[in-house]
Amino acid sequence: MRPYEVMIIFDAGLEEEDIRAVTDRATATLQARGGTVVRVDRWGKRRFAYELKHRSEGYYVLVEATAEADAMAEMDRLLSLADQVVRHKVIRLPDGVAGRGPRPAPAPPEVVEVPAPAAPAEPTGV
Repeated sequence: MRPYEVMIIFDAGLEEEDIRAVTDRATATLQARGGTVVRVDRWGKRRFAYELKHRSEGYYVLVEATAEADAMAEMDRLLSLADQVVRHKVIRLPDGVAGRGPRPAPAPPEVVEVPAPAAPAEPTGV
């Protein structure tokens, strides 16, 4: 099993139920072939940097999953055939990056006490 991220961009004019139906169908196909869905993150509507298929915005969904290559190929095929999907991209994550959550807060720096410099000697009588 290998870790993957799948970014799906839907037509922004679709209803929430339609977007959920396509996402559920894609994840169900993946699970039926032995894959596991780690997380489905709905980003919502975002503006494109340039037009895609004469559209200026889309609804973004990020799916994180682990699966074999053939299961992910089937999900890729399903998404390429769906009319509601404007664009999608399947990315295989490196093993060291996969499954990492938010980064932990950095440890506070250690405080090292530096001894105070010795006071200068007072001049003796002149």
